[in-house]
Amino acid sequence: MHEAPHMTWKRTAAIHRIDPTFSLPYHLSAPELADCLHLKPHQASLLYRYLHSTERTPACYEKQDIHILTPFMEEYPERLRHIYDPPWVIYAKGSTDLLHSEKSLAVVGTRKPTSYGIEALEELLPPVMERGTVIISGLASGTDAAAHKLTIRKKGAAIAVLGAGFDHIYPRENTALFHHLSRYHLLLSEFAPDTPPRKWQFPMRNRIISGLSDAVFITEAASRSGSLITAYQALEQGRDVKVLPGSIFSPMSAGTNQLMKEGAAPVMSAEDLVDPK
Repeated sequence: MHEAPHMTWKRTAAIHRIDPTFSLPYHLSAPELADCLHLKPHQASLLYRYLHSTERTPACYEKQDIHILTPFMEEYPERLRHIYDPPWVIYAKGSTDLLHSEKSLAVVGTRKPTSYGIEALEELLPPVMERGTVIISGLASGTDAAAHKLTIRKKGAAIAVLGAGFDHIYPRENTALFHHLSRYHLLLSEFAPDTPPRKWQFPMRNRIISGLSDAVFITEAASRSGSLITAYQALEQGRDVKVLPGSIFSPMSAGTNQLMKEGAAPVMSAEDLVDPK
């Protein structure tokens, strides 16, 4: 049902309130679905046909080494249970044990990092990894990819949260990184494998990155960077937000410096990332 057309997070939640077993939609006609879920007739008809098809089953995903996790399963990450809008379904490839690690840190930043931002990652992250902290990012170009590659190189543990389905590797330049993480680390997505990347999906992805983490570290971000969305989502979730101070003359530090002005903790050494506060 999660993959069915027009089944948004809110509609799934509405069904859960009425019927926690989720069996109700399978017993409704198309007109009844339209009335129950506030759908247009053609949308309800499409949903009805999808729910009664047998194209996709859990066994189908097992053949692709894709694990499916829901909040009703013990394996579902405990950290996500407590955020405002936890994903109803998580698709996972790789070592799902990483979801239950004692310590985790999200690392995000600009897609166009400066040499300063990259050098800071090289200096600050290895001591954090040595203490068993899982590094979480989003497989985007720039800072995300650099954090993943550094984690791999230093033999740490990495989780990548995607903004699209597994069948659509985005950006394409990270294809090799995608396959390495899926084999030796962990890839996650709340989107069905055949879901292509769309702009609105990435802010949704960001809430999972912050939700899985004890703290969020932002290295560089322009004044209107998507990384700021992650920062504010982290604050709403009760997570610590930490930033790398930057030059007042660098556009890539405008966002992080503003966050620091608003109360985010500056990171001056690796100890600032290891310390939970």
